[in-house]
Amino acid sequence: MAHSYTPGLRVTPRTVVRKRRILPIPGQVLVNEGQAVTAATVIAQADLPGKVHTVNVVNLLGIVPDEIRRYMLKREGDSVRAGEPLAENRPFIKWLKTRVPAPITGTVESVSEVTGQVFLREPAKPLALSAYLDGLVVETFPGQGASVETPCSLVQGIFGIGGEAAGTIAVGVANPEEALVPERMTDAHRHTILVGGSFIDREGLARAQQVGVSAIVVGGIRDLDLKALIGRDLGVAITGTEQVGLTLIITEGFGRITMARRTFDLLTSMVGKRASCSGATQIRAGVIRPEVIIPLTPPPFPPPRRGEGEGGGAESGVRGAKGVETQALGGGLKVGDQIRIIREPYFGRICRVAALPADLQVLPTESKARVLEAEFEDGQRALVPRANVELLEL
Repeated sequence: MAHSYTPGLRVTPRTVVRKRRILPIPGQVLVNEGQAVTAATVIAQADLPGKVHTVNVVNLLGIVPDEIRRYMLKREGDSVRAGEPLAENRPFIKWLKTRVPAPITGTVESVSEVTGQVFLREPAKPLALSAYLDGLVVETFPGQGASVETPCSLVQGIFGIGGEAAGTIAVGVANPEEALVPERMTDAHRHTILVGGSFIDREGLARAQQVGVSAIVVGGIRDLDLKALIGRDLGVAITGTEQVGLTLIITEGFGRITMARRTFDLLTSMVGKRASCSGATQIRAGVIRPEVIIPLTPPPFPPPRRGEGEGGGAESGVRGAKGVETQALGGGLKVGDQIRIIREPYFGRICRVAALPADLQVLPTESKARVLEAEFEDGQRALVPRANVELLEL
């Protein structure tokens, strides 16, 4: 029997996450397989080549290209400082001498006898790749990086901005319906991953930046406040590179939406524990979800054998713990599954699949589609198109 694809989010107290951490260019791996690491541990490093600058020496000295080496004061591979002479002519009258200064500090990359140009390269910039999460190195890739694995609690959101961050879990509200307001944020929340409730506005975000909060996890946000935070409209692309002083993870959607009770309860049960998070989001092919990873110490189950835990793309994998019941995301719906409705008129509500009618149903738009019968917490039931829900792993 055919079934439709159903997107899903993970909100689970116990799973195993494996992250494949790879340098963008070849470099040096600093860890060994089996080594324990923390989120801040540098597992690999490389030197990013500096920017190349060109100096048109032949035009500045009034010479022909094939004579350029006769006038050069520096050779390939030599270091230069900004303002230091690169080349000069040798006229009979000394005060007619012309010198060509280096525009940057760096090295002489090459000297062209064809174009008469000198290429200078800025100093290389060191790139350090951290482990991102507390865990164990389960595999290394020479010259590239390593895979780090940890048993953890995992919460995925639907949207986020900002890069990777780490800190202790803190809570700024009393319940998931409450908004995270500036008055709730104090200096004690510095370098924490602060859990809010249903909403945060631009004043709350400004206060979080002022306090030095590492990340905010909240149910919803207004689009205008998000635009004010990043300074522009957000395009349809991957997020995670925004430099806004913190990481923001939205668990429910845009507007004031109560955070799912199970999500809120899981996060609040981890207050004071170290966690890692990322706001990177991609909603097209190769889906990337914003996430909060809370390593479990001591591990409640043994680490997997080699080969387990791979999946979810080139960068990460998630598997269920031994003895812990999980379900595959993106599969078919089953009666009893927990879902979130992602379209009006029930947008954002958490419910249970009560029935899965086999026949197509006529919608208010007069189109036909497969539907499910959703049962809400108050016992109310409603028919909802299957395309309008996402599966929750709880």
